[in-house]
Amino acid sequence: MISTITTKGQVTIPIAIRRQYGINPNDQVDFITEGDRIILVPVKTLRDFRGVVAGGGDSDLELQTAKDAVSRRVVEEMS
Repeated sequence: MISTITTKGQVTIPIAIRRQYGINPNDQVDFITEGDRIILVPVKTLRDFRGVVAGGGDSDLELQTAKDAVSRRVVEEMS
């Protein structure tokens, strides 16, 4: 798919690609260079994985400890 770069250096990612890779407004992407290629990679954070894993019957203390650890990491990422 071809897209045009604006005078401000902006480019529109085609909707089919955004849908396929789950890229939404305000998401971050990383540009990686390999030889003469530029690779655009969606940046995933812990927030993107929220709710992916169901609880497995852990004790309340284990569950709270895990939640606290994830919360601290999310806060660090957002800082």
